Amino acid sequence: MNIAEYKLYPILTSQFRLDGGAMFGIIPKTLWERKMPSDELNRIQMVTRSLLLVSENKRILIDTGNGDKWQEKFKKIYEIDTTLVSLESSINEVGFTPEDITDVICTHLHFDHIGGNTKIENGEIIPSFPNAKYWMNKVNWDVANSPGEKDQGSFMQDDWAVLAENGMINFVNGTSQFLPNIDIRISNGHTPGMILPIISDEVNTLIYGADLVPTSAHIPLPWVMAYDVQPTVTIQEKKHLFRDAINNDWLLFFEHDPDIVACTIQHDGKQHSSKDIIKI
Repeated sequence: MNIAEYKLYPILTSQFRLDGGAMFGIIPKTLWERKMPSDELNRIQMVTRSLLLVSENKRILIDTGNGDKWQEKFKKIYEIDTTLVSLESSINEVGFTPEDITDVICTHLHFDHIGGNTKIENGEIIPSFPNAKYWMNKVNWDVANSPGEKDQGSFMQDDWAVLAENGMINFVNGTSQFLPNIDIRISNGHTPGMILPIISDEVNTLIYGADLVPTSAHIPLPWVMAYDVQPTVTIQEKKHLFRDAINNDWLLFFEHDPDIVACTIQHDGKQHSSKDIIKI
């Protein structure tokens, strides 16, 4: 798919599992399990899916997934699997190397979104993309570096500390466009200062849903995560996003859906649902 000057490549970076109850909050298991079956530990199958934007001068990566710096016990808890797909192998598969990446947009600093920002080489943590500028929201940066009790387990400084030391971090403030033909929407329900990149031209628009709408199963308005710091804010943000998506025929890109890459949104007068689905 092409939008503006960019060719778009969905990039699978890992398979993993999270607790289904946490992923769907107040929604009863009897409902959410019809859409996303759970295993014997109540975990649902998910992926980390980045988006690579390639133009003549830019190779921009949105989010970097779980990465591979994990201790075995955490790999087991989250069943993180990078043997079938990984960040580097998926980038290589479409003809690029980590050294080719010019920019990394970090939607927010949770470990399953920026774990691939850094890697371990010869026992040291180093930047995964040595030539890139890493873009992140200053509000979310402040939260990540001083988290509350609810979300402190979601942030891991190994994913960004070396980037700060090397002067590779660039802060995004507000919604001003900072890369060509990429606007941003700020979301605060899941975590303060989450960036939702919007890639558009005169014909097509795609919005990267990050954790506002992590999977296609989260399209119904009340289906929000227990991880969200302000669930009611998430619901309102989804409502406003879907209004704009329907009115302007936007594609919504899913970061965690194991089967569906993107879709448009429709409303039948009672509820929202997917339309024009793009599968793997």
